[in-house]
Amino acid sequence: MIPDELLQNAPLFLLLFARSIAMIEVAPLLSSESVPQTAKVSLALFAAFAVFPSASAQDDWMLLPGMTDGVFSLGYALLIAGEGIIGIIIGFFITIIFAAASSAGQFFSLQMGFGASETFDPLAQIENPLMGQFLNLVAMLTFLVMGGLPDMFLGGFAASVKSLNIVELVNGRENVTAMLVGGLARLFLNAIVISMPILGTLFLTSLATGLISKAAPQINILSEGFPISISVAFILIMATLPFMVEALGRVLESGFRSLQDLYIQVGGGIG
Repeated sequence: MIPDELLQNAPLFLLLFARSIAMIEVAPLLSSESVPQTAKVSLALFAAFAVFPSASAQDDWMLLPGMTDGVFSLGYALLIAGEGIIGIIIGFFITIIFAAASSAGQFFSLQMGFGASETFDPLAQIENPLMGQFLNLVAMLTFLVMGGLPDMFLGGFAASVKSLNIVELVNGRENVTAMLVGGLARLFLNAIVISMPILGTLFLTSLATGLISKAAPQINILSEGFPISISVAFILIMATLPFMVEALGRVLESGFRSLQDLYIQVGGGIG
């Protein structure tokens, strides 16, 4: 019976809970302050309960240093901290994937005249330009439509339980560092790719208005340039939004594949 196994292997369940709650507190969408803390804890408990049977069947979990020392020992406390670090790394990497959408909006917000229109983004918990917040919402909706939450828990949390523990994470820290650095590099690359159609067109628009101001100095370019840039940007956003959604979907899928590749490189499967 599962309840009896939970009582017998309560230290293992606490380790799984520490990893899941750390991931939920850092991962996008779920980490928002608009989500009640009670819901986050309940979801973390449910996630830990869901993967507990597979984890308890793997002997390597019980062979971790500190598992047999008791829940009040220093070794077990270090294991709890290590599981929290793994959850934070998973959640942070997923946050890096989503940051590409917000960064893409920030790239062309200044060009279209919305550089000073920063508002508080309740999802990202930061001050974000208006277009960055818009693309962040688009990325969140794309994430939900493509089944991102199951991928986060099945491909992010459950797969990590089957493939990775803190000892293997420490031994393979070079791969973890390379993944995070590569994720940051791809963040800016993906942001440039997503924003390039609008950014490039706005650059040509600014160049054209500059040439007009030279050819006809009597035209007040400051009063005429901003409406032109804003109108062109909104028209381009409406025209390219389906392609942006498709690009964001590919970015999300690529990010989760990179996370699973890390499990294979570092963990290679427990047991």
